Amino acid sequence: MPTPTPSVRWILKGIVALLALCICRPTLAQSADAPENPALRQIAALPLPGPAVRFDYQSFDADHGRLYIAHMNANQLVVFDVRSQKIVANLDGFARVHGVLAVPQIDRVFASATGNHQVNIVSMSTLKTLAVAGPVDYPDGLAYAPGVHRVFISDEHGGVDAVVDARTNQLIARISLGGGAGNTVYDSGSGSILVAVHKLNQLAVIDPVSMKIVERYPLAGVDDPHGIALDSSNNLAFIAGEGNHTLAVFDLHAKKLLAMYPVGDDPDVLAFDPGLMRLYVSAESGVVTVFQESHRKLTQLAQFQMPHAHTVAVDPRTHLVYFPLENIDGRPLLHIMEPIVEPVARH
Repeated sequence: MPTPTPSVRWILKGIVALLALCICRPTLAQSADAPENPALRQIAALPLPGPAVRFDYQSFDADHGRLYIAHMNANQLVVFDVRSQKIVANLDGFARVHGVLAVPQIDRVFASATGNHQVNIVSMSTLKTLAVAGPVDYPDGLAYAPGVHRVFISDEHGGVDAVVDARTNQLIARISLGGGAGNTVYDSGSGSILVAVHKLNQLAVIDPVSMKIVERYPLAGVDDPHGIALDSSNNLAFIAGEGNHTLAVFDLHAKKLLAMYPVGDDPDVLAFDPGLMRLYVSAESGVVTVFQESHRKLTQLAQFQMPHAHTVAVDPRTHLVYFPLENIDGRPLLHIMEPIVEPVARH
């Protein structure tokens, strides 16, 4: 076979480089399943470890650039480095894991091992389980009150908020709610714990020091409130009604409901980006609704369908949005999307 001329060799090298680029970087291409909408554009679809089964809550450790993902039906906790876009670890031993909460100030990750009726307590540094706390009937959402070093856990079926001392890793209280526990969050503005209460359709306020309910706010028109996200700078709570596909905006200072908005059927996980003032509402139906907050009011930017997109997380530093999807062509994928921000008009 004759030796290729320099020009032919140059062309062949170009073809090989192009093929290598296509082979090595398939996840950065826009996938066929990626929705087109005016609020988000997909920048990556990365393979996740484990079987193609359901995910649940996620938690950002912005200090270390890590995202913790509860791979519920795989009994695994996925640790993802958002800077390198690589899996750091895939941890076993988290039976039916629902909630996950990263608390970098104490080097701990708390995960609701619902299948074992307990909370697993993990070292961020070593990624080893240090202790388990319980029993809790059906542990779900988690919140950390820093002043008292206590973790509050939604016991969805037990109708209580359970409390674990983060210093001793012991269960120290069960606070009766009078209904099923939806999500539990810490409000840094008031220093209180907020819990959505099913059946009663209320937002319960817990004093983390006394571990008692100090107020109950009625949520008229919200059926089975569950997911909660906060805009602490404006004293607003965004609360999703699972039973009637609604989103409520509640003024925590004035203690009143401000507005209601329709969202996808069976809304589940909410994420708020305080930098861009954007709210993401993911539903069990796979409908994602994106809102822009301005002057304490919401405007819907987009609503789109994404298979299995019932859980969402947002990186407050980069504003990237993360959707772990359980089954896309037989495998789990992490869809990473960036917000589309309209340029400010100059006058």
